[in-house]
Amino acid sequence: MENLMFCYQCQETAGSTGCTRLGVCGKNPQVAAMQDLLVWVSKGISEITTRLRKEGKPVSKDANHIITLNLFTTITNANFDDEAIVAKIQETLDARAELLNMLDDKSGLSEAATWNADKSDWDSKSRIVGVLSTENEDIRSLRELITYGLKGLSAYSKHANVLKEDNEEVDAFLQRALAATLDDTLSVDELVALTLETGKYGVSGMAMLDGANTSTYGNPEVTSVNIGVGKKPGILVSGHDLRDLEMLLEQTKGTGVDVYTHSEMLPAHYYPEFKKYDNFVGNYGNAWWKQKEEFESFNGPILMTTNCIVAPKDSYKERIFTTGASGFPGCAHIPGSIGEEKDFSAIIEMAKKCDSPIEIETGSIVGGFAHAQVIALADKVVDAVKTGAIKKFVVMAGCDGRAKSRNYYTDFAEALPKDAVILTAGCAKYKYNKLNLGDIGGIPRVLDAGQCNDSYSLAVIALKLKEVFGLEDINDLPIVYNIAWYEQKAVIVLLALLSLGVKDIHLGPTLPAFLSPNVTKVLVENFGIAGIGTVEDDINLFFGEQK
Repeated sequence: MENLMFCYQCQETAGSTGCTRLGVCGKNPQVAAMQDLLVWVSKGISEITTRLRKEGKPVSKDANHIITLNLFTTITNANFDDEAIVAKIQETLDARAELLNMLDDKSGLSEAATWNADKSDWDSKSRIVGVLSTENEDIRSLRELITYGLKGLSAYSKHANVLKEDNEEVDAFLQRALAATLDDTLSVDELVALTLETGKYGVSGMAMLDGANTSTYGNPEVTSVNIGVGKKPGILVSGHDLRDLEMLLEQTKGTGVDVYTHSEMLPAHYYPEFKKYDNFVGNYGNAWWKQKEEFESFNGPILMTTNCIVAPKDSYKERIFTTGASGFPGCAHIPGSIGEEKDFSAIIEMAKKCDSPIEIETGSIVGGFAHAQVIALADKVVDAVKTGAIKKFVVMAGCDGRAKSRNYYTDFAEALPKDAVILTAGCAKYKYNKLNLGDIGGIPRVLDAGQCNDSYSLAVIALKLKEVFGLEDINDLPIVYNIAWYEQKAVIVLLALLSLGVKDIHLGPTLPAFLSPNVTKVLVENFGIAGIGTVEDDINLFFGEQK
């Protein structure tokens, strides 16, 4: 029987091979089909913008933003609303037509750059332009690896764009690389080179976002975040978009409504600018995948600013609001383009009528160890390394997820030698950030740099330590990499690390399904990429036989 869909972009893909009837994430075949079509027409418009630049003609920020937001919309767990995706396809086709008219040389363009059809034909076209349209397994693997990296890069770009930061070089590369995945003349070697170049621009994209965040909200600082609740009604903000959170906090001032972060929004508490809001109470809950139980008990409305939506239960679905790239059928969507002020009054008015959150835990957790803060502590950290108090750093950044196999990361953190310090970013930290792992001479054994978007900090810290210790090779640092991945932002982080020359990275709980055996072999032989084993075996591998 012909597959209804095919998607293998996330770690939870069915059978570690691909979702073919319904996405493990919850997306249905129609949504999957429209996402495939949206990616395909985004490749087509990118082919045109790339050629326009070669002709010396400027490409507008609006066009750049359309392509970026399109890719972000197709990230795992971001948008399940096929009507919203259809609207983006139409917007892209309209923008593409205008750009095509600006092009002097229209010869040799791909079908993705010229296709136009009645909406009644969109479904049939979507079924033949997806992942499996590339027959050669290795070419397909590399094209998807690049595309998923670009999806991750699009997330960083979009968050920077809403803070009025753009990087034309990053946009131009993203579009050039996206268009290149249509080029049947490119060899495996050329696609491998483009994959590493994607990582290089991933570093640039992360640096852009880091600059946008810190120039707007200040450098993150060590912060103790409350994980209990207050007595007032609240709004829970999930996802990654700091600008959405800022607008909501401004609009809730003096309303009697408290604001809480959830999952990847936790690191907002580390930024000085957000500390001025008296109603910014704390963090509620854990990683994204627990939201069905935690959203139920929160009682108030929830704002999803980006990806990480789990199909909501009917009992709280009417309390879910989406905005930006996110969407779910039946949930209210708050509109607002880049640069526009969003109106959150509907969420605030609902919150006023809700009960206060049910307390699910008490206490606090500490974070805020982004690069500026760690570098400020550099003398203390270096002394701890030189005296042997800290023997190794373990980068455990990345994503959390539902699979029981991810308990490995909790067990691994607990089994670490007492002279090891965890460097983390992303929601993977929820596997161990509430453990009592103690400190080393006042340095906490879990240093949380922030969101997955803040993985740049981990690279900056590594490069700074390399400089301080006078090392020639970043791999000579006392740092090991044991990273959990789930979706496409983790892919761009991986490619960014590879572009910086980092080797021997371990990925889990499984290696990506989109890596063909031959592509996996290239990554293993050239970069030492590996999976995870048992906790005991991996501890012995990284630290030597433990007594």
